[in-house]
Amino acid sequence: MFTINQIPWKKVATACMLVSLFAFACNASADDVTDTIEEAMEAYKKGEYKKASEDLSYALEAINQKKGNDLKAYLPEPLEGWTAEEAVAQTANVTMLGGGTMLSRTYHRSESLITIEMVMDSPLMQGVAMMMSNPMFRSSEMGELTRINKEKAMVKYDNKEKSGNITMVVANRIMITIKGETVSKEELIAYAHAIDLKKLKEIE
Repeated sequence: MFTINQIPWKKVATACMLVSLFAFACNASADDVTDTIEEAMEAYKKGEYKKASEDLSYALEAINQKKGNDLKAYLPEPLEGWTAEEAVAQTANVTMLGGGTMLSRTYHRSESLITIEMVMDSPLMQGVAMMMSNPMFRSSEMGELTRINKEKAMVKYDNKEKSGNITMVVANRIMITIKGETVSKEELIAYAHAIDLKKLKEIE
């Protein structure tokens, strides 16, 4: 029998990841992701834990990329008088984000610029949501608390610089940031209202 210190935690973690990803694979059509998951399972059965771990990392990144591409449809079209660049999705495997999926889209009108960013399934989400919901964790530097489409939002705006940002957390798993330069506060809020938060909540 193993003591708590003797349990092979790396092997246990790999096995748990395999089970989770296999469940995903069962609901997906055969593609590069499901093939890689199957290869990881074979490597795990053979005791090739390094290869299994590398295959799982690749599969997770590919899944996050797919989620990012699916999320593009939830970024709003440019408002009247504005133009927009193509949405960009990427996996966020950087320390500051803690992992997850990130996508963004930039909107232009003359000298005005607004960028909407969405980060999905990052470990940081719970911390941000806590700061927004608990006055003890909020500071004046975060901006004023308000509601947009019935969701809590932090709005920070500099009248002198004509710039600001809005931060929202939807369903405790999607953080939305709207940043603007040479824009009015009303324009920032208008883009926040243009996001279909109800549909975002329905994402699995």
